[in-house]
Amino acid sequence: MNERHPRRNIHGILLLDKRLGISSNRALQEVKRLFNANKAGHTGSLDPLATGLLPICFGEATKVSGMMLDDDKRYQVIVQLGIRTDTGDLEGSIVETRPVPEFTSESVHGILEKFTGVIDQIPPMYSALKQNGKKLYELARDGITVERKARRITIFELKLLAAPKDTLELEVHCSKGTYIRSLAEDIGQELGCGATVKELRRIQAGQFRIEQAKSLEQLQELDDPQLLATLIAVDFPLQTMPTVYLNEQQAASTRQGQCLALAENVLGPVRMYHEAEFLGLGEMRLDGKLAPKKLFNLND
Repeated sequence: MNERHPRRNIHGILLLDKRLGISSNRALQEVKRLFNANKAGHTGSLDPLATGLLPICFGEATKVSGMMLDDDKRYQVIVQLGIRTDTGDLEGSIVETRPVPEFTSESVHGILEKFTGVIDQIPPMYSALKQNGKKLYELARDGITVERKARRITIFELKLLAAPKDTLELEVHCSKGTYIRSLAEDIGQELGCGATVKELRRIQAGQFRIEQAKSLEQLQELDDPQLLATLIAVDFPLQTMPTVYLNEQQAASTRQGQCLALAENVLGPVRMYHEAEFLGLGEMRLDGKLAPKKLFNLND
């Protein structure tokens, strides 16, 4: 940690381009130290083998991280054919090798169509899902395989980018909860040769794109004002939500958790502001009252 600057409260969202070979938590800790931040969390882990877009929420932005977890994601993946591993990617041990059959782009497109749309996917053993209180990857490391329930996911788009020897390069636009390793294995099963993930890069998460992200090395070259300027406003991911503006007295009441009677022609979740200040999230009820639900303190 930079000893000249004690840990501080900062609020905002950083778009990090996570490098290869480190966990999402290590990437988070590196950035947290760089910013000397008191509080930070990431939204949606990337495996050590995966690179790309990892949104990191500082301070009060951690209150919107749960909503960002629900966002659609877009990945580019290189699938190695003819190999199956115990983890579903090349970090694992090879459990089977098979010859790769001749195939055409048309035959691959036909297989990809089978996995496009709403599908049921069985999560991999090497995942952080819990069964009877224990994470699946912990069981897998002990050599234990358990039956997993299929989960319903949506593959919005599954595009073949290239098919060099024994590999497929794909772009996947998918819903939350999609395991690209499982998708790769299922595609390999359909091709009759097995498959595993060779490279994986996340290029989009919700409204954020990889072109907006910075690597740790790029961030390390910035001075402190430039670092803080990379942060995206806490309320940015909430832009699709209706807005309610409050006067000073109403804002004070809201900060104390009081409901307000408002003549607003809107129902459901809303963003609350006093002038340009983002106060937090509320709910407009059927009785015409605004109920504060999640208050933000961005002045600390």
